[in-house]
Amino acid sequence: MGDLIRILCAIFLPPLGVFLQVGLGKDFWINILLTLLGYLPGIIHAVWVIARK
Repeated sequence: MGDLIRILCAIFLPPLGVFLQVGLGKDFWINILLTLLGYLPGIIHAVWVIARK
């Protein structure tokens, strides 16, 4: 159930999904950058970070 909530957050607000998974680490900042460069790369990275665990 927790992963489902994180994935939904990753789709609507990718940095939030990554933050809920790993906190303020390097993956969070990479996701911020990817989301600013394009929304889709941010979503892909966020889902990958969540699924990687």
